[in-house]
Amino acid sequence: MTARAKDAELTGERIVDAMLGRFETTPYERIRIEDIAADAGVTGQTVLRRFGSKPALMNATVERELGRIAAAREAAAQASPVETIGALVTHYERYGALILKTYSEAPLVPGLPEIAARGRAFHVDWCRRAFTLDPSLSEPEAARRTAEIIAICDAMTWRILRFDGALDPAQTEIALRELLLPLLASR
Repeated sequence: MTARAKDAELTGERIVDAMLGRFETTPYERIRIEDIAADAGVTGQTVLRRFGSKPALMNATVERELGRIAAAREAAAQASPVETIGALVTHYERYGALILKTYSEAPLVPGLPEIAARGRAFHVDWCRRAFTLDPSLSEPEAARRTAEIIAICDAMTWRILRFDGALDPAQTEIALRELLLPLLASR
């Protein structure tokens, strides 16, 4: 890779990092290209030349983070159920509020509802693969338990336990284990 291409790649990453930082604390509609540019140490024109528009930058930011989330969740799915739940809580401590904010603000950004839907589909598929059900369950019972697992592992469940229930991360992990482990096949 040439030095120029490497610099361009690093500039793009700084811009995406700046967008992510702003989105974590600011409603999407109040985020300005000029603020992102200042945070990234570039001009507004550089942001627009690189990404084209604020919605395109938002989509690029969510795509990058979705890739990071998927990689971390895939690694966690290979562990025991207890370890997987621990990794899920760690994951939500970093990304939970951001995931929920992305879902709530997705309708404001062209293209983002489709990315959010892919994120939801990934979550559902991951839950199905990460946790093993008793193979002797009837099809309706297995479907119901799978739906329960998906709900238990959802970011909204984490938020309810952490903030409405005022549990710390360790207690949240225990609560999720208490909810989820009885649904699984014993190993």
